[in-house]
Amino acid sequence: MEKQLWYQKTVQEVLDHFGVDKMSGLSEEKVRDNTQKYGLNKLKEEKKKGFISKLIDQFKDFLVLILLFASVVSFAVGERTDALIIIAIVLVNALLGLYQEGKAEEAIEALQKMAAPNANVLRDGHPMSVPAEHLVPGDIVILETGDIVPADLRLIESANLKIEEASLTGESVSVEKSAEVSYDRDIQLGDRENMAFSSTILTYGRGKGVVVETGHSTEIGKIASMIQSYETEQTPLQKKLAKLGKDLGIIVLVVCALVFGIGVIRKLPMLEMFMTSVSLAVAAIPEGLPAIVTVVLSLGMSRMAQKNAIVKKLPAVETLGTTTVICSDKTGTLTQNEMTVVKVYVDAKILEVEGTGYSLEGKIKDGDEEAVPEKVPSLERLLEIALLANDAKLKKTEGDALGVMGDPTEGALLTLAGKKKMLQDEFNAKYARLNELPFDSDRKMMTTFHENIGSDRVVSFTKGAPDVVLSHSSFLLQQGEKLPLTKELREEILKINSGFASKALRVLAMAYRSYEQMPTDISIETIEKDMVFVGMVGMIDPARSEAKEAIKLCKKAGIIPVMITGDYKETAFAIGKELGMVEDISQAIMGEELDSYTPEQMRELVKDKRVYARVSPEHKVKIVTALKENGHITAMTGDGVNDALAIKRADIGIAMGITGTDVAKNTAEVILTDDNFASIVEAVRQGRIIYSNIKKFVSFLLSCNIGEILIVLLSIVMKWPIPLLPIQLLWLNLVTDSFPALALGVEQGESEIMEIPPRDPDEPVLDKMTFQRVVIQSAALCIAILGAYYYGLRHFGEHLEGARTIAFVTLIMAELLRSYSARSQRHTIFEIGIFSNRALVMGTAFSFVMMMVVIYVPFLQTLFKTVPLGMKEWSLVLPFALIPFVVGEGYKIFVRRNKSEQSL
Repeated sequence: MEKQLWYQKTVQEVLDHFGVDKMSGLSEEKVRDNTQKYGLNKLKEEKKKGFISKLIDQFKDFLVLILLFASVVSFAVGERTDALIIIAIVLVNALLGLYQEGKAEEAIEALQKMAAPNANVLRDGHPMSVPAEHLVPGDIVILETGDIVPADLRLIESANLKIEEASLTGESVSVEKSAEVSYDRDIQLGDRENMAFSSTILTYGRGKGVVVETGHSTEIGKIASMIQSYETEQTPLQKKLAKLGKDLGIIVLVVCALVFGIGVIRKLPMLEMFMTSVSLAVAAIPEGLPAIVTVVLSLGMSRMAQKNAIVKKLPAVETLGTTTVICSDKTGTLTQNEMTVVKVYVDAKILEVEGTGYSLEGKIKDGDEEAVPEKVPSLERLLEIALLANDAKLKKTEGDALGVMGDPTEGALLTLAGKKKMLQDEFNAKYARLNELPFDSDRKMMTTFHENIGSDRVVSFTKGAPDVVLSHSSFLLQQGEKLPLTKELREEILKINSGFASKALRVLAMAYRSYEQMPTDISIETIEKDMVFVGMVGMIDPARSEAKEAIKLCKKAGIIPVMITGDYKETAFAIGKELGMVEDISQAIMGEELDSYTPEQMRELVKDKRVYARVSPEHKVKIVTALKENGHITAMTGDGVNDALAIKRADIGIAMGITGTDVAKNTAEVILTDDNFASIVEAVRQGRIIYSNIKKFVSFLLSCNIGEILIVLLSIVMKWPIPLLPIQLLWLNLVTDSFPALALGVEQGESEIMEIPPRDPDEPVLDKMTFQRVVIQSAALCIAILGAYYYGLRHFGEHLEGARTIAFVTLIMAELLRSYSARSQRHTIFEIGIFSNRALVMGTAFSFVMMMVVIYVPFLQTLFKTVPLGMKEWSLVLPFALIPFVVGEGYKIFVRRNKSEQSL
C-alpha cells in the first residue's frame, strides 16, 4: 500500500479519503469495518513466554536441580518408587508455581486495562469517551489541554494549539499547531504544524483531528525503543525476601551438610541420608515465597481497584503502607466538586443566590427583596461572560436532574445564568466564539472573543482569579457606566473577595474589553490588559463528609494530611478547619511566599504548615522535595499537565481519574477513579494490610521450615531413627505450607492497623519481633513433634512406619492449626473469629483431606510409608498438635499485657 503523506493533504481531502463528516464523525458500522481492516490502536507487544519456557523456569532453582539429581541417583540404585514420587511432587510444585505466576499476570493485565487512557471522539454526531486502543482511522478526536494524543492525527480544527513532541523529536519546547496549514513538499517530522502525533502531549489550547494512522503505523510505533510493556522487575520487598531466602539457604545448606555428616558418622545408609539432607534443604527453604508475594501483591492491587484506587505498579502497593504525608488538592478530592454560586458582587452590592447543585431553580436576590430586577446592565454583562467564556455543558442525568459535563466551576456559572433564563445554547448560537485564550494554571485566566453583543462590535470576555483579573483591569462597570478603577475601589473589591474566601467560597472575577474590530494580535500580553472589571461570584464546594473521617483516621495513623490548592488562603483555611486539618491560620501560607525560601528554610517551613494556598506547580515540587528531605514518605495528588513533575517527584504520585489529564495519569503510580481523599487513605490502609499479611506468612513459613530442620537434626543428634522421610518432607512443603500461606496473604487485617505509626521503609521483613515469633514457634513445633514421635516409638515399638506416621500427621495438624494463630499478631483467634478467613478454612480443609488420603488410601500408604491411625493414635496426635497453637496464642496475650509490641 502506498504511504500517504497526510500533512500534504487539505482537511477536506483527508475527510473525503476516510468518508467522514467532521460534524458527526464515523458511524458505529464504519468503526467496526475499520477495526477489522486496520486492527486495534496499540503498539506491538513483546512476545510473552510460552508454557514450556515458563515450566522450564520453574526447574532452574539450584535446590530443585539438586533434588532432581538425587532422584536420578535414587532411581539408578533401585529406589525407583521413591524417585518417581519425588519427581511427581517436584512437577506438581512447578505447576503450582506456574498457576501462581499466571494469576499474578492476569491481575496485573486487568489493572493495566483499567488504567489505559481514553480518547474523546465524535461518533454518530455524539461526543463520547472510548478506550484509546479502539480508535480507528477516520475517527474524529476532540483534543483538550493535558490530553495525550491517542493516535496520529491530521488536525481539522485548532485554537491556540501547542503540543510537546519530546517523545518523537527530543525537543521539549512545545510546538505551535495549526489545522489551516498545508504543504506541497516534504517536511521534517518536527515541522509538520498540521499534524498531531501519537503519545505527544497537548500543553495549550484545544482542537480536533481525524485519525490517519493507528498502532504500529504511527510515528511512535515505528520507533522500537518507544514500545513500552509492563516491567516485571522485582519490588523492594521482593528483593528483601530474596536476600532473606539466600541467607537462609546458606544456613540451611550448612545444617543439611551437618545432618548428612552426622548420619554418615552413625553409619546410617548413605543414600537415605543424602536424600534426607537434600529433601530437608528443599523443604526448609521457602522457594515458593516470591511467587506467593507476587500473587498477594497482585490480589492487593485488585482489592485496591475495588476501593477506587488503581495501582499501576507492584512497588507502589508496599510503598503506600509506609506513607507519612498525604498532600492533597482541595477541589473534588477533599470537597464534593459540585459547585454552587451563592453570592454575586456587582454594582458595589452583594447579591444572594438561591438553590443548590446544578438545578436552575432559585432566584438572585438583592438583600430582602424578592429578586433583582429583570434588567440590571452590570449583572447581565457578568452573566454573559459566565455563559460565553465557558467550556462546560449542562446535561440531563438520571431522573431528568441536571449534571455538568466539564469543569464543575464552569457548570456553576451556567447554572447561575440559567436562573435568569439565560441559556448557553441560545447564546452560543447567537454569539459564536471567534477565538480564545484558553485557561492555564500560570496566568489563571481564560478569554474568549465574540461580536455584536449589545453596542460592542467585538468584545473579549475574561474570567479568572480575582486578584489577577483586577490587576489587569483599568476600569470598573458600575450601574452600566465605565468608571476609572481607583485605588480605593480596588481595595474595596479585594476586601469583598477576602470576605467571600473567609466563608470557604471559591471566587471568580469577570471582566471584558471592547474593540472596533477583531484584533490581529491576540497574544496574552496585548489582550488581557486595560480591561473593564464587572464583578465577582462566590461559589461553595461543600467538604466531603467521608474526607473528614479519613483525615481523623490519618491523624490516628501518624500520617500528616496537607492541603495544596489554587484557592485563596482564607478559602483553603476555612475548608481545612472544617475538615480538621488545621486549627490556626498560622498553619496556612500563600504560595507566593514560598518563592523567596531557600531549601533549608523550606525544610523548616513544611514541619508546621498544613495548608498551601494559591500555589503553582513549581511550588508543589518545592513542598514535596522539602518533605522528602525531612525523611517523609510523601503521597502527592494532581490532575493537570503541570502537576506531572510534582507527581513524579513524590514517593507515591496519585492522579485524579475523573478530572485528571492523561499526562497526570501516565506519570502517577496510583489513579483514583472517584477523585476522593478517602480513597487515598483506604489505599494506604490496604498497603499496610498487605505488608502485615506478608510478614504473617513469611513468619509462618519460616517457623514451619526451621521447625522441620530442628526435628530432623535433633533426632539424629539423639540417635533416634529419622522421624520424617524425604517424600514426607516434600509433601509437607507442597501441600501443608503453600495453601495456608497463600490464604494468610488475603487476611482482612487488624482493625487497629491505622492506629499505629507508619513503619520505616528500611525495616527488614524479619524484624526483632517477627524473629522472636519464628524462634518461639519453631521451638514449639520441634518439641511437639519430637514428643509425639517419642510416644509413637513407644507405642509402635520397632514398627517405625507407625511412629513416623504419628510424627508426619502431628506436624501437618500442628502447622494447620498454627496457621489460624498466625492470622493476627495481636489478637487471639477467638477475637477475630475462627471462620472469618474463608480462604484459610478452604486451604486447611484441602490440606487435611490430602493428609487423610495419604494415610488411609492403601496404595498411597505404600508410597508414603504411612499406616492408618485409630482413635487411640489420634488421641495422642491432637494434644501434641495443639502445643504450637497454644504457645502462639499465649505469646500474643503475654506481649499485649506487657505492651512491648510496637508494630504489626
